Amino acid sequence: QLKKIKSGSVQKPSAINTPRRCPVGWKMYCKRCFLYVSQALSWAQAQKNCEQMKANLASVHSYREHKFIRRLICRATRQCKPTWLGGSDNYNWTWIDGTNFRYTNWCHGKPSNNYGHCLEMNFSAKKCWNGVFCSCLRPSVCVKKIW
Repeated sequence: QLKKIKSGSVQKPSAINTPRRCPVGWKMYCKRCFLYVSQALSWAQAQKNCEQMKANLASVHSYREHKFIRRLICRATRQCKPTWLGGSDNYNWTWIDGTNFRYTNWCHGKPSNNYGHCLEMNFSAKKCWNGVFCSCLRPSVCVKKIW
């Protein structure tokens, strides 16, 4: 450890926890940046669009995060439109970013797995989640880590 300090290979304390900012237009929540994309795309196209911005379709890990994303969408659309998230189903629901699929906000009786394998939020008056055909055209929410 002392050799590292003398050689200058140890980071200075100020550089270790320097917070980064979200890019212009993105909104921060819990060390992640979120962006509402109004362009209606298929789920796969929406993910590719996020990837071009070095992001993924959003994963959701808590009720508070769900509320934050819903508020982001509702403020942008004034209608709380159905919007793609990063969940998909190939027999098991997973997030595109590889994080654990623990928190859910499925509508009653959903997912039925009969009608689609991609996750939209703000479905119905209850603004819950639903699995729909991945070819449907929806706006989306992208997310990227900044720390």
